Amino acid sequence: MKISVAKEKATRLLNCGMVVLVSCAYKDKQNVTTCAWHQPLSKAPAAVAVALAKKHFSSELIRKSEEFIINIPDWFLLDKVVQCGSLSGWDADKFKATGLTPAKPKKLIKSPVIKEGIGSVECSLIDLKEVGDHFLFLGEVIYAEADSDCFVNDIWDTTKVDLIFHLGAKFFFKSSPYSEFKR
Repeated sequence: MKISVAKEKATRLLNCGMVVLVSCAYKDKQNVTTCAWHQPLSKAPAAVAVALAKKHFSSELIRKSEEFIINIPDWFLLDKVVQCGSLSGWDADKFKATGLTPAKPKKLIKSPVIKEGIGSVECSLIDLKEVGDHFLFLGEVIYAEADSDCFVNDIWDTTKVDLIFHLGAKFFFKSSPYSEFKR
C-alpha cells in the first residue's frame, strides 16, 4: 500500500542527501548555514549548486559577495551542524555560537573556510536563479580540498569517516561503509 505525500513534503522523498555547511562573507559580516540541498552540475568547468531560502542571511551575503564555500562536516560535528541550521545569521554570530573556526581559504578572498571540516569546495558565483522561496546559487569550483585520510582514490572512504545525511526535520543518519559493485 502506498500513501499520499503532501506536495510541500515531496522533496523528502528525493532528499536524504549529505549535509554540508555553506560559509560566506561580505564586508565585515560572515555566516555559515546548514544545507542539504546541493548538487554537482558540471565537470568541465567544474560547477556546483546550493539552494538556500531567500530570507536566509547567507543568501544576502552570497548575492553581495558573489562567492561561497561548501564545507563538508563529519558526524562528530552533527551538534554544530544542527545549531547552524537552527540559528538565524541575522540574529547571531554562528561561528561564535557553535565554536566553529573560520579560516582563510586557499583561493577565495571573502568567504571563510571551516577549519573543522574534512573537505571544502570554494566557489565563485556564476549565476543565481529564483525558484519559489529559494535562491539556487550556481558556482564555479575555484578550489577543492579534502582530508587525505578520508578522501582516498577520489572518493570518501566511508570505512574511515561518517558523513552526515538528512532525512528531514530533526532526523539524520550517517554513512555506512561503502561496497564496490562487481559483476
